[in-house]
Amino acid sequence: MYKLSFATAALVVWSSLPGFAAEDCCPFCSAVSQTLRQEMEAMDAVAIAQIVKGTETDSDAEFSIVSLIRGDSLLKEGQTARINYFGKAPEGTQFLLMGVDPPELLWSSPLPVTPLAIKYVKAIPKLPEDPLKRLEFYLGYLEHPEALLARDAYDEFASAPYPELKLLKDKLDREKLLKWIQDTSLPPDRKRLYLVMLGVCGKPEDATLLESMLRSDDPNKRAGLDAMIACYVTLRGDDGLKLIDELFLANKQSQYADTYAAIMALRFHGTDGGIVAKERVLKSMQLILQRPELADLVIPDLARWEDWSQIDRLVELFKTADEKSSWVRVPVINYLRACPLPEATAKIEELKELDPAAFKRATSFFPVPKPATPTTNQSSSATPVQLAPGAVFAKTAIAGTAIVQTGLATPVQANPAGLFTPALPLKIKSGLELARSELARSSDARSSLVVNRPIIAVVEPNRAFVISVICMVSLTIWLTMW
Repeated sequence: MYKLSFATAALVVWSSLPGFAAEDCCPFCSAVSQTLRQEMEAMDAVAIAQIVKGTETDSDAEFSIVSLIRGDSLLKEGQTARINYFGKAPEGTQFLLMGVDPPELLWSSPLPVTPLAIKYVKAIPKLPEDPLKRLEFYLGYLEHPEALLARDAYDEFASAPYPELKLLKDKLDREKLLKWIQDTSLPPDRKRLYLVMLGVCGKPEDATLLESMLRSDDPNKRAGLDAMIACYVTLRGDDGLKLIDELFLANKQSQYADTYAAIMALRFHGTDGGIVAKERVLKSMQLILQRPELADLVIPDLARWEDWSQIDRLVELFKTADEKSSWVRVPVINYLRACPLPEATAKIEELKELDPAAFKRATSFFPVPKPATPTTNQSSSATPVQLAPGAVFAKTAIAGTAIVQTGLATPVQANPAGLFTPALPLKIKSGLELARSELARSSDARSSLVVNRPIIAVVEPNRAFVISVICMVSLTIWLTMW
């Protein structure tokens, strides 16, 4: 019993770690799984095989290698092998086999493939190294009738950096994208991808369709709302933000999931969008400060983008915070600590007297050095800062009140805003932000939402390292129990 529970716990912890950084993939999409290309690259042997003898037990069958894709030195055509297989298939059915750890290969679960899928799989290793040319191949399989191919093509695009998607502008089929976006039977994640693509290749008149969907009360039509808002603003520019302000940001009746989707879209336009000036994006962000229970969502963005115009407003939020908005206090203090203006220091002392506990939480978990020169237009050069062992901080840390520590001494760099940027390729996200993001993506999030505070920052230095540590700890506990 202990063995099962600790293994389950390890999987839960592992699955909670954040994925790749936003700049490494589609800004609103998330891959369902590893792509076939990624899986095959990680394997020692890949082959097409067929069942030559039905299952003798409930868990295995005999396969004969028909053709090799990878691992010519490990396998030969006509070679047979008994492999765990729990399904039922007639003799002659063909499968994709993948194995690791020679000489006695460990096989993954056989994947049934059609002749068309076999042609697709065999083409993958021959694709050009150029990511754009490779994506052109997958472009033809989006929403393919064969679910395996459609899913794999989606995963390839969901893993592609946004700048690469933009370079595909001339290859995208605008009419198909408009059709798919209006298809309420498609999963939200796929609609997000198609909305991102429409933002790349769409025309200004396409915004009319998106506006009708944004105003709709049908949640199926508004699936993938964050990407839909981002696409709408991309096509309409500054004028598009007026509708977003009206529907989701200034509208205090807007549901949390909808408002959060709008904030996610604004973050995209404040960083990667390249359509709307950051000053205009900040103007919309500031509207959330009129909703105290949600203000903590945007305070980190104001600090990261060095908007120091909201000092008085944030101090007022701190003073008037109640049980519904008390979590705003730590982000407010950290905003002031990051602010290079002299009046921020005086405000910190004032707030420290009002709530010493909030001040202690902020200063204990998030040391935020201020820049030497109190200006907002400084160069982006960074000064190395060595933190104590066991602590890793990032510029997202200003949002929270606690952090999961890795136990590693890690050099970080402080930027002129007083926020931290890791010197190593760490991925750090707010745990609350992650939870909210997932809830915002769910259709059920529109009806109810319960979120626990404070925010916990989750740090991922290396997935392989983290999972190995988790497994070792679980094994140690299990042995101790025995």
